[in-house]
Amino acid sequence: MAIVRNLSRALAVPLLLALGACGDDPAPTATTPPPAAPASPTAAASAPPAATGDPAARAAEVVARLSDEDLAGQVLMPYAYGGSATQVDQLNKQGNQQLAGVDTPAEMIAKYRLGGLILVGFTPGDPTGKTNPTTNVDNPEQVRALTAGLQDAAAKLPAGAPLMIGMDQEYGIVTRVTTGVTMLPSALAFGAARQPALTEQAWRAAGTELAAMGVTVDFAPVADTLNPAGGGVIGSRAFGSDAKANSQQVAAAVRGLQSSGVAAALKHFPGHGHTTADSHDELPLIAQSRKAWEQQDLPPFKAGVDAGAGLVMSGHLNLQAIDKGVPATFSRKIMTDELRGRLKFTGVAVTDAMNMAPAKKWPAGEAAVRALNAGNDMLLMPPDIGAARDGIVNGLKNGSLKRERLTEAVTRILTLKFRTAQTPQPELSVVGSPAHQQAVSSLNASAITVLRGACSGPLARGPVSVSAPANREVARVNLVKALQEAGMQVQASGGTVIRLVGYGDQRVDLDDSAGITVMMDSPGLLAQAGTPTLIATYSSSKLSLDALAAVIAGKAKAPGRSPIAVGKLPRSACAK
Repeated sequence: MAIVRNLSRALAVPLLLALGACGDDPAPTATTPPPAAPASPTAAASAPPAATGDPAARAAEVVARLSDEDLAGQVLMPYAYGGSATQVDQLNKQGNQQLAGVDTPAEMIAKYRLGGLILVGFTPGDPTGKTNPTTNVDNPEQVRALTAGLQDAAAKLPAGAPLMIGMDQEYGIVTRVTTGVTMLPSALAFGAARQPALTEQAWRAAGTELAAMGVTVDFAPVADTLNPAGGGVIGSRAFGSDAKANSQQVAAAVRGLQSSGVAAALKHFPGHGHTTADSHDELPLIAQSRKAWEQQDLPPFKAGVDAGAGLVMSGHLNLQAIDKGVPATFSRKIMTDELRGRLKFTGVAVTDAMNMAPAKKWPAGEAAVRALNAGNDMLLMPPDIGAARDGIVNGLKNGSLKRERLTEAVTRILTLKFRTAQTPQPELSVVGSPAHQQAVSSLNASAITVLRGACSGPLARGPVSVSAPANREVARVNLVKALQEAGMQVQASGGTVIRLVGYGDQRVDLDDSAGITVMMDSPGLLAQAGTPTLIATYSSSKLSLDALAAVIAGKAKAPGRSPIAVGKLPRSACAK
């Protein structure tokens, strides 16, 4: 895997197209220039046909006639290089050859008879970037053309089933497509707003846009519960530190996504919010007692399952109270006894990326069999696709993998795919629509939190200026424009200084010239600031900054309440 990753970053990435900023203005993302996308009617014609009849019955019929190789392929969900299914440049061909011995994504689907493919994006600074060594998404038109081509390839397989096309579109700091879409804020903003109805509304808009682009699974929402101070590696990707409040948010997000025909995937089971280590690099420890885990980590997953989530993603996590030392992905006690037994989950269990360090403890073929035996159905991003497929087939032959377990997994996968395909694909014109923008704007306005400062009237009088590090220039410019539109006088320097702080910043000066400090990610750093006015937006999206400008200008209240503790500051200076 190291060879593939180095190849992509050293060769492919420099040729990529820059993506727009997302989350807290990470460094620009790049993707290989895709061929011109077809017009919407052409793409729609290539979309998978709507499935008819009972999805479970149809899945059972298909499974009964599949070969061992077909069954093995259906549980694999790798990534591929290239922004088109069939036309890729030489560097992306090299990447696909290293990964799968093929030139194009369509050939990868045909060779391994794949059941799914994940669309990926590499952004420096993205906490999930280590498992996304390339980028094959850019804008809605390109993604729709890509997914149509992928579905064409899948339609030719013996299974005759739609391809499961997934993407990590969490919004906030983990967002794959940023150009042209309606940008939701981070999950922490939803926790601050405390309005599940707005959460469902916003995620319905997001799901409709994903469906229009041809995405069938969103690896969201994050159902992890943070520790009280919101520390650890998950941060603003989760809704907050209150398990009960998180449960309401998770259920609302699931309902919103799936009402649009996109399956939701809860992650990272059994809970990544109380860990400090990064599971990309090592095996994090979940140190709670069983009782504490049941009270703090389990409820949001149960709420998401009860809301009908199509998938649950396993985390490579050491839940010592249940199966000490065994990554949850490979633990039958966790993935079968707890997830299936306790939570009564009947959907698709999907692993976190199998190219992460804890999953690479074993060779790819052995890891695939171990993950399936633990209770997973879909294997995400195996580091060696051929070895994973061969390991599964050999497992059937030598008895280390029971045929009943594999057919159970494939039946669940096909049932979900046939069910998802029953929802017609929306036209691409819905992406970024005014109605979606308004739905998300309402959520953003409800999330803005004043942790210190006035609760009415303008928060700055007279001229203002906006300062931010160079890597947050997009956010700075967007706030300047929003303040001007709100009627404020903005100048290059002087006046009341509004300082923007975001994801990745390590400290805030205690004594400086700023009058207002704004945190656009997890608000913990605000506890260090000596600024008279402290505000949290939890996001640097344009819609979040529009809402911020309205509060600073005195045209809107700040009803948000921090969903995590911020030092000795109140959760809000203005909201109960």
